[in-house]
Amino acid sequence: MDKSLTTLLFSCTLLISFCVPSLAQTCGNYTFSGNRSYSTCNDLPQLSCSLHWNYHPSNLTADIAFRKSGASTSNWISWALNPSRRAMAGSQALVAFQHPNGSILAYTTQLNDNPNMQPGRLSFDVPSIAAEFSSNGDMIIFATLQLTDSLRLTNQVWQEGPVNGGNPGQHPTNGQNGRSMGTVDFINGSVTTTGGTTSKQRKRNVHGVLNAVSWGILMPVGIIIARYLKVFKSAGPAWFYLHVACQTSGYALGIAGWATGIKLGSDSPGISYDTHRNLGMIIFALGTLQVLALLLRPKPDHKYRLYWNIYHHSIGYTTVILSIANIFEGFDVLDSEDNWKKAYTGVLIFLVVVAAVMEAVTWFIVIKRKKAASSDKHVNGENVYGSRAQQTA
Repeated sequence: MDKSLTTLLFSCTLLISFCVPSLAQTCGNYTFSGNRSYSTCNDLPQLSCSLHWNYHPSNLTADIAFRKSGASTSNWISWALNPSRRAMAGSQALVAFQHPNGSILAYTTQLNDNPNMQPGRLSFDVPSIAAEFSSNGDMIIFATLQLTDSLRLTNQVWQEGPVNGGNPGQHPTNGQNGRSMGTVDFINGSVTTTGGTTSKQRKRNVHGVLNAVSWGILMPVGIIIARYLKVFKSAGPAWFYLHVACQTSGYALGIAGWATGIKLGSDSPGISYDTHRNLGMIIFALGTLQVLALLLRPKPDHKYRLYWNIYHHSIGYTTVILSIANIFEGFDVLDSEDNWKKAYTGVLIFLVVVAAVMEAVTWFIVIKRKKAASSDKHVNGENVYGSRAQQTA
């Protein structure tokens, strides 16, 4: 056989060996234990999950299997129907996890605004529910649902989170966990998911952009202007007006960003980001103090001007440092494939480079001026001494 043909066949064999396992992972090729089989299935786009079911229109029941691939024994999984909205709060959920004693628990629970994930009856009957941890690392919930007309096409949500002390703990609310929702049509066998940006996600994006631009860009730019431009004599008083413009506009946008954050918090009961929220409150308070300081700014020759400068600079730098830290804290909430974080990191690097260059340039100018002033003083001293010597003579 031709050597090149042998190489081609070998390459194809390798390609097939890699492709076949991945094809086997699709929901339609999955083999369940106990000779269970399902006529309809859909691979869900988040958290490596799939939903399988048989719908029986004669009695409005559905036999379902919710499967989480590559599940962890330290995590719980849940799948739920929510006839009221596309969210976890208000859901009628099936939950499963491995108990510390090794047994697999499966039960139903209703999720309110402050869910405790404890067993409870649903708004519809669940005649049977069970769960297993398969040998290939999949956790599966099996259940029979007694549907109603309104539940044949409704919202679905699914989740996973950590097990703490033998009980389900708080799941992450960002990344794939924040996008694991959609609809399910038991009759037509279709599933839709949140492929686009939701209204809540858009509000989060607006909140993030407003705060990144205000506290994270305009405020640092204002500090750079005040620290470096005033060294240049040609800048005159313009540096001060630019500094004030950056700080006041940054504060105005910051108020808008802070307000959107408060609104998001009120619209998300049961979900809290304590560190991000507390830092935001501190930053807003410090920013307000900084703006109020402009009203109490003494004249340059005033005896209290030194203390005002110390206050103004310390509050300003503290606000910017905390703001940058909180912006990165907020990126973990947005979690848009790190695009926000990468973009803002690039802006920060640019500002740091500009500040470093300006620091070197302004120090050079200041040292040069001091040397010139010292030289002029020395020359003037000699002239005075010489004139006095001539008068004495």
